[in-house]
Amino acid sequence: MKILIVGTGAREHALARSLSQDPAVTELHAAPGNPGIGEVATLHEVDQLDGSAVAALATGLGVDLVVVGPEAPLVAGVADAVRAAGIAVFGPSAAAARLEGSKAFAKDVMAAAGVPTAEPRVVTEPAQIDAALDAFGAPYVVKDDGLAAGKGVVVTEDRAVAAAHAAECLAKPGGRVVVEDYLDGPEVSLFVLSDGTRVVPLVPAQDFKRAGDGDTGPNTGGMGAYSPLPWAPAGLVEEVVNHVAQPTVDEMARRGTPFVGVLYCGLALTSKGTRVVEFNARFGDPETQVVLARLATPPAAVLSAAATGSLDTLPALQWRPEAAVTVVVASEGYPAAPRTGDPITGLAEADALPGVHVLHAGTRAQDGAVLSAGGRVLSVVGVGDDLAAARSAAYAGVERIGLAGSHHRSDIAARV
Repeated sequence: MKILIVGTGAREHALARSLSQDPAVTELHAAPGNPGIGEVATLHEVDQLDGSAVAALATGLGVDLVVVGPEAPLVAGVADAVRAAGIAVFGPSAAAARLEGSKAFAKDVMAAAGVPTAEPRVVTEPAQIDAALDAFGAPYVVKDDGLAAGKGVVVTEDRAVAAAHAAECLAKPGGRVVVEDYLDGPEVSLFVLSDGTRVVPLVPAQDFKRAGDGDTGPNTGGMGAYSPLPWAPAGLVEEVVNHVAQPTVDEMARRGTPFVGVLYCGLALTSKGTRVVEFNARFGDPETQVVLARLATPPAAVLSAAATGSLDTLPALQWRPEAAVTVVVASEGYPAAPRTGDPITGLAEADALPGVHVLHAGTRAQDGAVLSAGGRVLSVVGVGDDLAAARSAAYAGVERIGLAGSHHRSDIAARV
């Protein structure tokens, strides 16, 4: 099978690494990829947001499957362009990707499907902000309606901060804001594969959104993750499939916009039961890094079955018993104003450690060196017999990495 991966981050590197180890994959390509992905796939300088260019590349390469990683190309309709060229795509259409592209749309779908979630207020004008904040009180939850690279959500006790974030989001062209009830309890991420009709769950993970230890500092795209979750209640996966994922996929099909790809279910295990925090229309980052590290089933046939409407033919997924922990190494100034262009050292040394592999997120190659090129620069993954061993391995890898001014959380998976 020939496969083309679209994207540039650690999520795509995790997919590329997993697919490169699958005997069924005869050729692996990436557009545009990154230096780490380039070690296992052939890179192509194609704009990932240009559906026509991606479709032309896929056609020229004669690939059997295109896997679209990030949300922006999906919302931009890249999957539609590739499908129109007659090539199987793992990733939803632009219409179906609105589950992530618009939080207001996602709330509407959840309401129609009877999916439990926080009560929302959609705000379209500055004059509506105060009434929406008053409706729920502190802590305030204010979400940019559109894509914001994981940084469009503010959860705060400070009303002025909440109001300012809402006003900033509304100031954008076509800006809308969703203000909603605060959901207490721990959060869980569960990926569910869909072929437009059926759903197949992966294993749960938990990520860490705040920049600093102890869940302090600003929201980020994610500073680390781990799996499995020994504290998760029995039956959680089945509950989410039956009451969240399958009803959502059914509702999308009823609307004539079948959802094909992976539905990311961000969940809160509240005092009143499991509630959906958000949907994403693609694999989450950094949770993908730990979930794929535990997947024993070769992934090519799994992704292909979802893309071709044949998940019902798929044998039960097999999972490694080991645990996985990933720690994100971020550049100086992330998330507010990340610095780029700094050389990265120690990559080979970290990769050589037992149970450790390093995934590139925001990097670029220059004159034989690897430089930082984004806010989240690397994901260092540790795999071990249990979470303690996996955590030790991940942080041993982080210690080998050199990046001036970089920062990372020291408490990923510490509580468990």
